[in-house]
Amino acid sequence: MRHAEFTTSIPALPPTAATAPTAPLGNGGGKFGGIFNEVQGEVADFIQNGGGDFATSAQLSAEGRMWAARSQEATAAVMGDGSDTSPDQQAFLQSIAPWAKEAADKLGVAPELVSAHAALESGWGQRPLRNTDGSSSHNLFGIKAGASWHGDVAQSATTEYVGGAAIKTSAKFRAYPDQASAFRDYAQMLIDNPRFHAALGAGNNAQAFAAGLAKGGYATDPAYAAKLARLAGKLQNVSG
Repeated sequence: MRHAEFTTSIPALPPTAATAPTAPLGNGGGKFGGIFNEVQGEVADFIQNGGGDFATSAQLSAEGRMWAARSQEATAAVMGDGSDTSPDQQAFLQSIAPWAKEAADKLGVAPELVSAHAALESGWGQRPLRNTDGSSSHNLFGIKAGASWHGDVAQSATTEYVGGAAIKTSAKFRAYPDQASAFRDYAQMLIDNPRFHAALGAGNNAQAFAAGLAKGGYATDPAYAAKLARLAGKLQNVSG
């Protein structure tokens, strides 16, 4: 979702959407925009290399610790209480299981990682992007409709991080006839875009998958990798 197409939006988590993406990274302008991009990459690297305590880690700059700590409340909101999934969350995971596995096989990752990504972007299926008539667009991954998209489009509110600030805006997103189409387009988009190749073939490594997406610019939220890695880890523990 970066510029229009490869950016992901987060319809829905509290004020900090799960991932917000409408504006290309760096559009924050000048020096501050550059610092913001560096912080996002720094946090992604930290997660990929094993993570740890965000608040005290000497590996993160002051800005990196601030962004990582700021994301913890939003992360908790996505993950819910405790280590188990709720009945509604389990129902959502079961409903997407066949398509998540199909996409995961193409991407070379565990199905739980794809399911976690869908859960993060759609608020466990509770905040799906809507078409103008109110019907679901089946866009569970917040993929925007750029110039190369020739399918149906859904206009939706989204949260973007520009220069480090969360901004409410509106953008066009891809719309699909069903969930299967959404998962297939998601997998193909990651495969076709070189920026996300670091996320491919990650297997069961949730941290590598999350960091690869974040560093490729999937979302404008600097703490995106942390949120996705933690949620994917939770689903792996539940399924294990």
